[in-house]
Amino acid sequence: MPSRTLIAVAAAGVLAVAGAVLFVVTSPETGPIPARFRGERTSALYAPIATRARDPRTPSEQEVFGQAAGLTSSGVTMERRQVTVSSDCAGAVWGSGPAAALTGCAQVLRASFASADGGVSGQYAVFDLADGASADRLVAALDPKDGDGFLRLAPGQPQSFDAGHSRAEVRALGHFVVVNWVGPVGDEGRADLTYPQLALETLGGFVQRRVLDAGD
Repeated sequence: MPSRTLIAVAAAGVLAVAGAVLFVVTSPETGPIPARFRGERTSALYAPIATRARDPRTPSEQEVFGQAAGLTSSGVTMERRQVTVSSDCAGAVWGSGPAAALTGCAQVLRASFASADGGVSGQYAVFDLADGASADRLVAALDPKDGDGFLRLAPGQPQSFDAGHSRAEVRALGHFVVVNWVGPVGDEGRADLTYPQLALETLGGFVQRRVLDAGD
């Protein structure tokens, strides 16, 4: 018959394993968060596309990202890498808050970008929500001050992306939310992110075109 000591050791081992499993299951997910964040709610300017019912056409890769392989601002070019289109909106984010805010999201389009010298990486994401109120909720959920999550790195972005020195602009535009996120790669923490972010900002033109089309 096993001694009481052996039984106690075995029981302690079982409890330790169970505790480790419980920690893995219940431990909250963490991920990259931008150092600088600017969020913007939708406005009356986007009333013509305030709901998906008014603007039912699903954005395509071509409509959002076009044919150009690079976007340029003041001599800085951000070259497009990988584009993904998915109906799994929650798969593009980490954290329970952003995931919950994506209820009713029809699609997410994401593209990764890199500067010509490889010192800056970025992504541009477009979430297709049900309406402007849903879009505003997602913007709030992505705010690092109040939320508990943000975007995952887009396919094609390097793991050495330095989120600690990155900046993100998240805007609700009618029933869409667009995320423009850029940051240095590796030890390039002093990289100027102004023009890389301005280059990606031109991708928001697809929303303006939809507003104009809705007014015709």
